[in-house]
Amino acid sequence: MNDKRQMKSAARLYAVQALFQMESSGQTVEAVQAEFQDHRFGAVYEGDEMAEGDVSLFRKLVDDAVNHQAEIDQMTDRALVAKWPINRIDPTLRALFRAAGAEITHGAAPPKVVINEFVDIAKAFHPDGREPKFVNAVLDHMAREARPEAF
Repeated sequence: MNDKRQMKSAARLYAVQALFQMESSGQTVEAVQAEFQDHRFGAVYEGDEMAEGDVSLFRKLVDDAVNHQAEIDQMTDRALVAKWPINRIDPTLRALFRAAGAEITHGAAPPKVVINEFVDIAKAFHPDGREPKFVNAVLDHMAREARPEAF
């Protein structure tokens, strides 16, 4: 994987983590973004170096997810089964849907690229579960609604 693509993938992962952290801790967008840029991008933990992230993509995903949360959550709700509104979804997946929804609705990458990237993130959080298939189905529905011309 080339460096630019790896940095974009890392930015997407960090955006999911940042959105999760904001929801669970009540921290502001500014505080979480600063923490990630200062302490997570390229940091070394127990001998393992974290990837450098694409800062502008990271900031855009987090900002768009926060600024358009109601729109993204409504779109996610429409993609979910009626018995499972977004507030009943696992917080990690909720953060993932918000970051992916932000990129699908306000980003430049093709929807299929966005879906693949976020399914890979779901696999990282849930390697043995059915969540990646669930994420794929929900994001596909969201992308077809938001950008039907791309299909």
